[in-house]
Amino acid sequence: MSKKGKVLVAMSGGIDSTVAALMLNDQGYEVIGITMKTWDYSGSGGGKKETGCCNVDSFNDARMAAVQHGFPHFILDIREEFGDFVVNDFVEEYLAGRTPNPCVLCNTHIKWRALLKRADALGCEFIATGHYAKVRQHDNGRFVISKAVDHTKDQSYVLWGVDQELLARTILPLGGFHKTEIRQMALDYGYPELAKKSESYEICFVPDNDYRGFLKRRVDGLEARVNGGDFVDKSGKILGKHKGYPFYTIGQRKGLDIALGRPVFVTEINPENNTVVLGDEEDLEKDEMLVTRINYIKYDAITPGMEATTKIRYKDSGTLSNLYTEGNDIKVSFYQNAKGIAPGQSAVFYEGDDVIGGGIIRSGKKLLFPSI
Repeated sequence: MSKKGKVLVAMSGGIDSTVAALMLNDQGYEVIGITMKTWDYSGSGGGKKETGCCNVDSFNDARMAAVQHGFPHFILDIREEFGDFVVNDFVEEYLAGRTPNPCVLCNTHIKWRALLKRADALGCEFIATGHYAKVRQHDNGRFVISKAVDHTKDQSYVLWGVDQELLARTILPLGGFHKTEIRQMALDYGYPELAKKSESYEICFVPDNDYRGFLKRRVDGLEARVNGGDFVDKSGKILGKHKGYPFYTIGQRKGLDIALGRPVFVTEINPENNTVVLGDEEDLEKDEMLVTRINYIKYDAITPGMEATTKIRYKDSGTLSNLYTEGNDIKVSFYQNAKGIAPGQSAVFYEGDDVIGGGIIRSGKKLLFPSI
């Protein structure tokens, strides 16, 4: 039995999770590797082969690394669990006129829970992943996620939904390293091909990046049902016809197939009447937004007016804001207008590098009479 303890490591077969497992093995943990099969893309009608976590080659790469370093490895089939929850939510959100973030939902409700369940069955005290983020226990006793040293690779944004029970048993070995260092470690471990392996930023169940095609294949008759709705301006004036409200996202400029003599952007999506509102770039700017389905990380609540840097998308640098509770939701009041707030996406609140908490964007609005 290892003095460090027993840890179940999620191994996708990629460089980050593989190096994370090997690092923990070298540090004296008793490592068990596990690869989760989340989606059978071959049956979904897409035009490309499986990629990332659903690739048979990736399964083999993960297993080979485990065998070569003397620790066990298992493959866990969670396709039914994943499909029922993540994929159905993905479809339902687009049909509701929102833009979902399935990777956040998967981390929050599927992968961590599936890991913990198997960790308990295998007698593992800890679970670990190859995410670029840090986790520690705060002075107040709560477990806190914070940004990785390598801010260009930081993934704390997608982990806001992991609850305290799971964070208490989570190890994130890569948070203190830069990606270049991880590539060098892969070389040092004798995996030159792994060190050069490209990263996938696609949704695992939409590996051709065509979410519109996925929706059409998934929902019978969708295209016929939504085609021919109206593009309108913010006053309601009809500007032309569109291909169906689920096939557009807030902030979209390209692919609108409408000529108005100036650049226009999708500023609002209305599923009730199948209209898509187009406007100027400044129409995307909002002073406030409402965030729901809150998960608190650093504190168990916020104080009224608490200052935070709020990120509204993964690559967003963040905007200074004040936070206020409204029932079970949080109202975010931005110091400067935030652009492209998309209902359905995640909002994550930071205090320095620490995640205060996060939630799902419900709506954004522009004040008629902003305070001076």
